[in-house]
Amino acid sequence: MKKIILLFTILTLAIGVNAQEEKKQKQLPSVQLKDMEGNVVNTAELGLEGPIVISFWATWCSPCKRELNTIHELYPDWQDATGVTLVAVSVDDQKTMNAVSMYVNGKSWEYIILMDPNGDFKRAMGVNNVPHTFLIDKEGNIVYSHNNFALGDEDHLYEEILKLAE
Repeated sequence: MKKIILLFTILTLAIGVNAQEEKKQKQLPSVQLKDMEGNVVNTAELGLEGPIVISFWATWCSPCKRELNTIHELYPDWQDATGVTLVAVSVDDQKTMNAVSMYVNGKSWEYIILMDPNGDFKRAMGVNNVPHTFLIDKEGNIVYSHNNFALGDEDHLYEEILKLAE
């Protein structure tokens, strides 16, 4: 009987610890990146007021470009309604990094563009492949994560942004 009580106690404690771990949200890591002008930006100190969408992408990634181009059309309305800011993090390496500014300028994206050529931020965020999109709340907590892109994913992302803007 004592073994059963001991086992029950251990299981109860384990479940309680696991529930507390689930409540803790992962914070946005601190990594030094550069923007397109060469200015150093600390990812944990973006200093933005509203929710932040962080989208990892590359110039060689068709789904990435489809996602960011689709959002581009909706972005002004999203900003007006929620105060959201989109940060597009290019994972292009040294060989393809020069194509980033040409592509971004050609598409007239109004996003904050950061360069992660060594993949430091990508690793810190646990990104295995692109596109990978995260939603960050005002406290710097990662509250949503989505990998890949299909038409309609932007609507689900906007629903998640609206939850933070309430």
